Amino acid sequence: MPAPADLAAARAAFVRETAQRFGIPAAQIEATLARAQIREGVIRAMARPAEAKPWREYRPIFIQPKRIDDGRAFLEAHRAALQRVEDRYGVPKEIIVAILGVETSYGRNQGNWPVLDALYTLAFAYPRSGDPARVEYENRRQAFFRDELAQLFALGKEEGLDITALKGSYAGAMGWGQFMPSSYRQYAVDGDGDGRRDLFGDLDDVFASVANYFAKKGQWQRGGPVMARALRARDAAAFANPGNAVTLDQSLAGLQAQGYRAADPAAVLHLDGGQPVTLITLDGADGPEYWIVYNNFRAITAYNVSRLYATAVYQLAQAIAGPRSGGA
Repeated sequence: MPAPADLAAARAAFVRETAQRFGIPAAQIEATLARAQIREGVIRAMARPAEAKPWREYRPIFIQPKRIDDGRAFLEAHRAALQRVEDRYGVPKEIIVAILGVETSYGRNQGNWPVLDALYTLAFAYPRSGDPARVEYENRRQAFFRDELAQLFALGKEEGLDITALKGSYAGAMGWGQFMPSSYRQYAVDGDGDGRRDLFGDLDDVFASVANYFAKKGQWQRGGPVMARALRARDAAAFANPGNAVTLDQSLAGLQAQGYRAADPAAVLHLDGGQPVTLITLDGADGPEYWIVYNNFRAITAYNVSRLYATAVYQLAQAIAGPRSGGA
């Protein structure tokens, strides 16, 4: 928790910078921040994200019968609208549905944290581990949330939203698709032409915005593969691919030379087309899982950088859509 004097100085700088950056009266920003609270629950939640779990524990959270059945029912109920969005943006409707399923259980759980409080907390009281090796990372994260708080003020101005009334996740994500304020501003679209971008209650806007995010930020490739299971030879060296960032710097032939081959070569060759790939390893219930991943897997990590998240979205999408041969 920052000292009162430090918090006051940081707030004052934030007010000046945000007022100048977005043309919002400083007095208005001050009055809004006066209603914000630092929430200990937000700090605790940020310190233990679900993505810190191993895959064998993370997968059952999302790949389970009710979420699959609910996703199938949701897709059928909104098939026409989702198909229009798929036709326009090239993002499969089951991927859009899976995002909504993972993020908010198809809109049922959009978050109960005041967005203003969540972002205020993480902007000025980001949790500190005390580990000197993590100081730079924690500083970057706090700066990120401070910028998102500023973006929230800009969003309120542009969309006519009362930002003190918005509810979302402990990290400040909002609506059916859990967009951060900067993503809302940059990627949300008016899907039904009513002159508004409503990610809280207008499903035409929600569907189009999720697809637009994938198409623009993720550079989703229409009809492209996502991931395919791989097998490791007994004498293969461990594949070095640390961190969460997905760098597509391999080929299928190159992976095979290193001792990793496709579990279903015919399907993978049908999908491949010579495009770059890489390999990820997940800690599965029955031991390590090896997966060949493509550009559209990387595109899902643009929504959430976690490889566990991207895999869960893809596998949920496949389960919702039913059996398919290869990628989405």
